Amino acid sequence: MTVALRFSELYAPTLKEDPSEAEIPSHQLLLRAGMIRKVAAGIYVFLPLAWRSIAKVEQIVREEMDAIGSQEMQMPVVQPAELWLESGRWDLYGPELARLKDRQGRDFCLGPTHEEIITALVRNELRSYRELPVSLYQIHTKFRDEVRPRFGLLRGREFIMKDAYSFHATQESLQEHYDAQAHAYGRICDRLGLKWRPVVAESGQIGGSVTTEFMALAETGEAALVYCECGWAANVEAAETVVPRSPSITVPRELEKVHTPDIRTIAELAQFLGIPEHDTIKTMAGKAPDGQLVFFCVPGDRELNPVKADWAVSGVELLDEEDFDAMRLPKGSLGPVAPPEGTLVIADRSLQGEVAWGIGANENDYHYIGAMPERDFTVDSWTDLVVAEPGDGCPSCGGTVQGARGIEVSQVFQLGTKYSEAMGATFNDEDGNEKPFIMGCYGVGVTRSFAAVIEQHNDENGIVWPVGVAPLEVAVIPLAVGDDEVYPVAERMWRELAEAGVEVIIDDRDERAGVKFADNDLIGFPYQVVVGKKGLAEGAVEFKDRATGERTMLALDEAVEHVAALIAEERARFAH
Repeated sequence: MTVALRFSELYAPTLKEDPSEAEIPSHQLLLRAGMIRKVAAGIYVFLPLAWRSIAKVEQIVREEMDAIGSQEMQMPVVQPAELWLESGRWDLYGPELARLKDRQGRDFCLGPTHEEIITALVRNELRSYRELPVSLYQIHTKFRDEVRPRFGLLRGREFIMKDAYSFHATQESLQEHYDAQAHAYGRICDRLGLKWRPVVAESGQIGGSVTTEFMALAETGEAALVYCECGWAANVEAAETVVPRSPSITVPRELEKVHTPDIRTIAELAQFLGIPEHDTIKTMAGKAPDGQLVFFCVPGDRELNPVKADWAVSGVELLDEEDFDAMRLPKGSLGPVAPPEGTLVIADRSLQGEVAWGIGANENDYHYIGAMPERDFTVDSWTDLVVAEPGDGCPSCGGTVQGARGIEVSQVFQLGTKYSEAMGATFNDEDGNEKPFIMGCYGVGVTRSFAAVIEQHNDENGIVWPVGVAPLEVAVIPLAVGDDEVYPVAERMWRELAEAGVEVIIDDRDERAGVKFADNDLIGFPYQVVVGKKGLAEGAVEFKDRATGERTMLALDEAVEHVAALIAEERARFAH
């Protein structure tokens, strides 16, 4: 289909300055380039240029899903509470789930995800193992009532997502499709022009025991990750941690209770005791669902990972100020020696085997130095508890991990039977036995991926679109409009490029050259053809590569063919 637009007719109200609300490049540039406009916190209108690019992202996703046999469908955004009550998530999901009532007072929600809907659908339709596996997907609007929407499209409340769901008779079948989805997700990232890494992740509210996130690397990313040159990578929330330790207390010593008045931080405690921070032990308190008090002990120079704490004690909640007051616990002086009766003590595995610790004495303004496991206290469980950091050991090869930040653009999950068992979704196996479906789910943040491309592809002048997702591929910029020399040539080139299959726009506005150059650089069309009197006098036009800034002169009678061939080559690089 021929795509030939006129800038004078384009709805793309550009801005000269960064809006004060925008903190990161993608948010700033999408607003400035006239691509999005805010309606409410975390909710945006997509203007024509943005919508053209989003359609290209969606098409890439469609092609990759279709290629692995996943079938497109569409489900409603409004979902009945009954299904969420069946799965158990109506109360568990939390305030991000936007709940509403219809005129009869029945409870509904705006779908943040569609596991319940799809499970209810197939349980009434798929009955035999012979009908499996089945993989279904949609590209759809989601709504999650984020407590703090920020960063434009990277953490919005309403967003476009591709979500797929697969149903299997065996774990082997699920693994095969999970791997196919993961491969397709890598292809999607490549075709979007993203620099990315697959990372071990935490499943969160979706559930399941196996999951991988696909991270677009960006300093502005909210997610911290660690990675190794061997190829291993993980979100710090889920990363297995190998903490390097070199304790200075290497021989047994007497347990000594030390008065530590006005000590509030680990740094102050280490200085007061005359030991390195990593030889102190930080104890954090939590409460299990049954009310049992839990002490988590980690090296003083590391942070407790709340996700790993929950892995250690499912449903544990760290104590807040009111809890400490109510339980009369000395917040700054907790430790495993003589804790309150019934306390469960869990320690980070990196501490196992160390001779003695510097710890809180469970009394305000007092600490112990020389506390020895087994002699002075008992650890009920040793496990991985800390947040991973650059410099830790790689759990895969033993090397040293590095740190980076990333934007989660997609994620794949093995759900197992979490939803099918809860919702009674079963099939008959080869022996006629009724069994729950084994499920997987797979999500691509379409609008988040769109924004992530901009986070990686921009410069001081604006967006620098890869051809595969650019709203238009070429801008023809005449330096004069309405004359008999420059503009007719520019318009002819514009039409010929369109006829050659190039997506092209002509900047036919009666504006100064500087304004046109600034707007076209800001919007980021991959290539510009500049038509001016000086070039025409030499039988040439100027051709600019937006990504490199390189400018070359093209012979007038060869320009269209040259540009069309270049676009075809670039499209091929990003093709399926």
